[in-house]
Amino acid sequence: MRIESDSLGKLEIPDEAYYGIHSLRSVNNFPSSGEKIHPYLIKGFLQVKLAAAETNYNCSLLSNEKYEVISKAIKELITETESCIEGISNSIYEKIIVDPLQGGAGTSLNMNINEVIANTALKILGKELGDYKSIHPIDDVNLSQSTNDTFPTALKIALINMLRELQDSFALLQNSLQRKENEFKNVIKIGRTQLQDAVPITLGQEFGAYAQAIARDRWRLYNAEERLRSVNLGGTAIGNSVAAPKEYVLNVNNILRKITKLPLAKSEDLIDATQNHDVLVEVHGIVKAGATSVIKICNDLRFMSSGPQGGIGEINLPPMQAGSSIMPGKVNPVILENSIQICELVKSNDVLISNLVSSGNLELNAFLPLIAHTMLKSFSLLRDSNINLAEKCINGITANVEKCKNNLINSTAIAAFLIPTFGYETIQRIVKNAEEENINFITALSKSKLMNEDEVYNFLIRELGLKIE
Repeated sequence: MRIESDSLGKLEIPDEAYYGIHSLRSVNNFPSSGEKIHPYLIKGFLQVKLAAAETNYNCSLLSNEKYEVISKAIKELITETESCIEGISNSIYEKIIVDPLQGGAGTSLNMNINEVIANTALKILGKELGDYKSIHPIDDVNLSQSTNDTFPTALKIALINMLRELQDSFALLQNSLQRKENEFKNVIKIGRTQLQDAVPITLGQEFGAYAQAIARDRWRLYNAEERLRSVNLGGTAIGNSVAAPKEYVLNVNNILRKITKLPLAKSEDLIDATQNHDVLVEVHGIVKAGATSVIKICNDLRFMSSGPQGGIGEINLPPMQAGSSIMPGKVNPVILENSIQICELVKSNDVLISNLVSSGNLELNAFLPLIAHTMLKSFSLLRDSNINLAEKCINGITANVEKCKNNLINSTAIAAFLIPTFGYETIQRIVKNAEEENINFITALSKSKLMNEDEVYNFLIRELGLKIE
């Protein structure tokens, strides 16, 4: 064990630990949520630290020797974090040990990052971990910075990268729906308003409407990135750049843009950007809008697949697992139900984020750690859910053509199409006859000698503009 000290006293740290006293105090102070800091946030933070180190070196604030070893350490840690993102290794969490739910506006995470970078640099130099005389977590790694400008900037980097992946997942879902639109373009079925029989529609048209909704969400997400590109790096504690030289403030975001390859820019008002996070509410609201679209689609698909023998049964969902421990052969729409639950969680997260953003006081919002964790969780869950929905459900949906046809024939939905041809009074009389005789509308129509079933179906094909070979 090694001994580290701070203004509060001393603590024993395991000799091999890359974290330090500030990280351990955080772990001791806060109960564990059982969750980890999002790897995209860790990577974003490391990129911010790399930009700060390079800018400090360019401003002659950091020696060449320190800059070289600090930058090398950060790059090693970025590679390690990317291995976590790719699902190869979770070793980064042996170093980043603080809980996502922490007091202090993110200071615990910033300190943890600083200590891990410093100790990684010391390891490269062949020094003992904790020998901060050579490389200091605050004096060197955190030079010209504050938690209050590095954390929000790291978060926006993480959100932009996650937003792009989320956008891709909506594109995948849109493509799956469009393929079904084309596949089902000639499947005529009954349309429904307020869950009651309405007028005929094609199954393809229904899937086309779903695809259009998802396309709008995809476009909103694309535009949302612009709201995240303005960062407050260089503003330090409250946005007035105390303890950061002017040359550093003017240049650090240019370096960050080069490192991240993202179109980031310094906020026009660093004080505003440090204390106000309404942009995060706006962006998550757009994500929530996407979740609401997905819920609507999933509920429609559950409804159309219901039964299947004793219900609507117009589409068949791919069977994924046994649906009951007592009813043999029962299969439930589990992928749809999973997606709905995730989307409902995203919607509830939106309320939480709004409340937390509005709870900031004066020059700082102390609740940014939970805002960050919740937003990244929403993005990750919805991304994975969309991919799962497309690949394990939408792509495998088939049409029950005969059930669609029978449901249509057994309803009065076609009646509205025939009014221009035969007149309202005539069609109304046939509908009434069908009800009184307890027969379907098509049978009543045939008895009236106006049209038989084949003629009605061919009429529908023409009216709906279909081309059925």
